[in-house]
Amino acid sequence: MINSTTFPRHGDKQNSPFFEEYLTRLLQERDRCGLTDMIDQIEAIMITVDPGHSIRYIGELALMTPYHYLVTLESKSHWTHILRVDMNSPDFLVREVKDRRTRGIFRSLNEVYPIGARKPNSRYMGEILRVKNMHNVVECQQGREFRFFSQEEIRKLELPGNLAIVKPSPYTHNIVGYIERPLDQIRTYALGISSINPEVQEVYLAAKELQKKLRIEDLILPIDHLATRIYSQNREVAILEWLSLSSYYYWGSYDISDQNSSTNVTKSTHYSSEIHSPAKVFTANNTPYFVNHLEQLPSPTETFVRNYGPRLHHIALAVRDGETDARENIEHVVSQIAAQGRDFLLDVIGSRDQGLKQIFSSASQHSSLIIEYVQRFGDFQGFFTKENVAELTHAAGIEEELLELQASSRVEHSEVR
Repeated sequence: MINSTTFPRHGDKQNSPFFEEYLTRLLQERDRCGLTDMIDQIEAIMITVDPGHSIRYIGELALMTPYHYLVTLESKSHWTHILRVDMNSPDFLVREVKDRRTRGIFRSLNEVYPIGARKPNSRYMGEILRVKNMHNVVECQQGREFRFFSQEEIRKLELPGNLAIVKPSPYTHNIVGYIERPLDQIRTYALGISSINPEVQEVYLAAKELQKKLRIEDLILPIDHLATRIYSQNREVAILEWLSLSSYYYWGSYDISDQNSSTNVTKSTHYSSEIHSPAKVFTANNTPYFVNHLEQLPSPTETFVRNYGPRLHHIALAVRDGETDARENIEHVVSQIAAQGRDFLLDVIGSRDQGLKQIFSSASQHSSLIIEYVQRFGDFQGFFTKENVAELTHAAGIEEELLELQASSRVEHSEVR
């Protein structure tokens, strides 16, 4: 039996006695009741975009990631496009709402936030986890007071019928789905009519041809980690909730005092490589927004949450270690993609001596998600250096949409005066 409390702890962030007590108790109970063994890797991530955006978003993903278009599932009010690398890495499920007037629980999670409301149907939805015994997992989680959508609700939401789905988290606004799949069987999603969409296929093939021309197709690896931004007061409970729903363990937290935030990492107990099941990272302010006028502290993380809502901030992809044309691979990948007109929020930061290099793209106009590239050197196992993550956090805080909103707010305030 896996002991989820024995993994090494990293970082310098001081957690509360509440967190430390319940971290141990929850993980021990999860191991004891068999959930750690029954819940395995992240099988897929789900993203919804506004009408008219999915095909262009797939073209963007096909260029910037190793993912391949597989098939489109059509239901009454959605298209769901499946992207895949292989059966060892998570799928992308990119959903497009057909009618922009479509309303529902996921749209309502966007509409109370200034930037979220601009793209009301566009949001990261959550992860699907593979389980060995769906009935036992759901029964156990319901006994721990997690609430699931009924099968009728799943049908109305037009989500795959072979999933069990936990209702959105009050802390991250994400959902978690469970799918039962023996390892010797292929992933399938019970939803709608299956076909190859010719428009999607054309955009996908063009992007992959461009990848080859740019000589980056073998350099970008699958998802390394998924980073969610949350309110400061929800940091500890969001981590504990995720650990209760998954088979992950608490890797550790770093205090990024320069940016008044912390970065908190959880990893799979079953896989040492993030390529098989990405790490889940949670970023939160150290102090809430309403004390900033007293302390004059930076607040890029809480500013993001207040404007977009708690949600996924970026998807990090690993870059193969090595060099191309006498440049480290990450430098080659970024320069080639930037030459196609894609913006990045800063230069590549880090060094071989520090163990890794990394960079943020600008936010996608289709999903609002940032792509991060990470190249680790040698046997480096971490996710960042404190200097790197401070620069990345600062860069994300001056992302174009946030600056635009802040400027318009200042104009409105001056007009009122």
